[in-house]
Amino acid sequence: MARELRGRIRSGRLRPGQRMPTQAELADEFGVERGTVRQALRILQSEHLLANVTKGSPATVAGPTEHALAAPEAQPQSTTVALAPRIAAAFAAPHVEIDALCLTAVSLTLAIGEPLRHIHAGRMNPAKVDVRVLLPSRDIALAFPAPVVPADTGADSRLHQRWLTQRNAQGQVLRHNLLALRSSHGIEVNVTFRALPFTPPVKLYLLNGCEALFAYYTLARRGEEIDHEYLEMYDAQGWQSPLFPFEQGTGLRDTTFVEQSHVWFNALWNTISSDLTLTT
Repeated sequence: MARELRGRIRSGRLRPGQRMPTQAELADEFGVERGTVRQALRILQSEHLLANVTKGSPATVAGPTEHALAAPEAQPQSTTVALAPRIAAAFAAPHVEIDALCLTAVSLTLAIGEPLRHIHAGRMNPAKVDVRVLLPSRDIALAFPAPVVPADTGADSRLHQRWLTQRNAQGQVLRHNLLALRSSHGIEVNVTFRALPFTPPVKLYLLNGCEALFAYYTLARRGEEIDHEYLEMYDAQGWQSPLFPFEQGTGLRDTTFVEQSHVWFNALWNTISSDLTLTT
């Protein structure tokens, strides 16, 4: 339903400022309950395509400045800006499915905070949440972060330990916050981590089987004090990486990318990944 309404907005059938049909009219048209209508409208509101989504008066189509960031030709935004609203939109579905491949899960943990706030405020109430996360194994030599001086084994060890501590801490927070929904809201939640035998050069988020968000880890030289010692390293700050969105149903390229991203993720999950324990 959200996909159909999104198409009407982007094609111009529904114009900026125009009132949407009432929730009752949309429920009759699509043959669904009003709760489903409200979820679809909230998804479009999170994409800045609708405004004034309430239980009362009909929503309105957002103006050009409001939904410019959601347009296919829009400039990609940083992970920090773009990920949270997309994760929140995914949580409007009754069954939330999130697959993620990343270096530490920092961005994912931060982004999950927004839908959790909506759930605790009573604005969202999914029945089930399944999250799968692929992270690098603690047992591999990471390609990055890496010391600028390769022979400095002490620096390499400190960088690896700092990354491992961050990976485990973020994963534990992510798992704890999601599993807490079981007792607080009766939501069925499953959170699973698996370890990769390589350092991922990209990050990938797959949402509800119909959306893929993709970004490159771009390396740069920078310095940081670790254990009271200044170290020069090659590293990627993933939260700054531009996030490229692909959505199933918006064109052959996007649909194929989403489908193949799922094939790739599942192949890694079911073959060369291994059990991951979030301990140091």
